[in-house]
Amino acid sequence: MARHGKVSVIGSGFYGTTTAQRLAEYDIFETVVLTDILDGKPQGVALDINQSRPVEGFETEVVGATTLPDGSGYEAIADSDIVIITAGLPRKPGMSRMDLLEVNAGIVGGVAKNVAKYAPNAVILVVSNPLDEMTALAQKASGFPKERVIGQAGVLDTARFTNFVAEATGAAVKDVKTLTLGSHGETMVPVPSVSTVNGKKIFDVLGKEKVAELVDRTRNGGAEIVALLKTGSAYYAPSAAVARMAKAVHEDSGAVFPVCAWVDGEFGISGVYLGVEAQLGKGGIRKIVETPLDAEELAALKVAAEAVRAKQADVENL
Repeated sequence: MARHGKVSVIGSGFYGTTTAQRLAEYDIFETVVLTDILDGKPQGVALDINQSRPVEGFETEVVGATTLPDGSGYEAIADSDIVIITAGLPRKPGMSRMDLLEVNAGIVGGVAKNVAKYAPNAVILVVSNPLDEMTALAQKASGFPKERVIGQAGVLDTARFTNFVAEATGAAVKDVKTLTLGSHGETMVPVPSVSTVNGKKIFDVLGKEKVAELVDRTRNGGAEIVALLKTGSAYYAPSAAVARMAKAVHEDSGAVFPVCAWVDGEFGISGVYLGVEAQLGKGGIRKIVETPLDAEELAALKVAAEAVRAKQADVENL
């Protein structure tokens, strides 16, 4: 496929910069724009990534730009097809995602308004935490149709679950299939009923007690990394996840991913952004996929929906 189109990454922290690098190395975009409020940082990172082009053999150009809260500099993202919002404070040890709510709401809301001004036809992919609430806020602030504002969570959480299962069984990662829905937080819903190892049901391979242990570790996967790093949070796996989503949107692939999407009647749940499987394409979400769940998993998904709904109501009151 010939290179075309423009994707912008807002925020030049570790998450944003690794995302920009992955997108550039796909070599499917004409331009990747990387922005930050710190003048010089995105420009320097862009220069560094561009100098890797002769080594890695890609032609996509990365452009760095300074964007400020007053809106100046956002013309750099003009006419972007996709905008990825990574801006915001990362979690620190002992900090819950909800601790981030108030400060990151102001950042994400301001970014979303500028996206609406300069890239009114873009698909927005949100990765800032707390994820479910920030996705809802970005949609409200931008005024975009709900199918064009999507959160990245389930791809990452599913990857973590898959990795833990592969490590526990000794199976190749490619031979493990798992799924994680619900919230990107305490009410995450890993779905073992549809999870397999070499085509065998996960319960038949590991047993319920071990599966429950891995489910719990998946729910706390981000916090585990934060505790080990001591400063900062995960970015290698998260950037891989959102880059893959951007690729699916860009290529209009119709691929199905677990994402944070607006749910309106599916699973008997309405009026909330929640982690579900969805088919992605040029316009964002084509449709929600109602994954078959057992009774316990469906009940957990509904609990997650109510928990997220309450937190998203907190955003409305900011």
